Amino acid sequence: MIEILISILIIIGIFFSLLGSIGLVRLPDIYARIHAATKSATLGIAFLVFATFLYFWVVEAEFIGKILLAILFVFLTAPVGAQIISRSAHRTGVPLWNKSIHDDLTESYDEKKAE
Repeated sequence: MIEILISILIIIGIFFSLLGSIGLVRLPDIYARIHAATKSATLGIAFLVFATFLYFWVVEAEFIGKILLAILFVFLTAPVGAQIISRSAHRTGVPLWNKSIHDDLTESYDEKKAE
């Protein structure tokens, strides 16, 4: 029974990673691509690593807390890294997709204060 649960978690993780990869190829600008990579790949990695944790905990009878810390680390660092990349792209003038309606970063960041 646990093998089925682990297999389902692996399939879900692969699905989210695949969605993130497709998003990187198909989406129009860097901001949407960062969103796809961060959200989908983070969930994909979390499911895959959690399946690994369950395998070692239930099948091998070893509790490895480092695996859970890896999930926590990915959840904490991936959104922060994406936000920094997005902010840097905006500050250096990387254009939005031409069909974008609203730029939220322009209102929240004053370019005059940065210089």
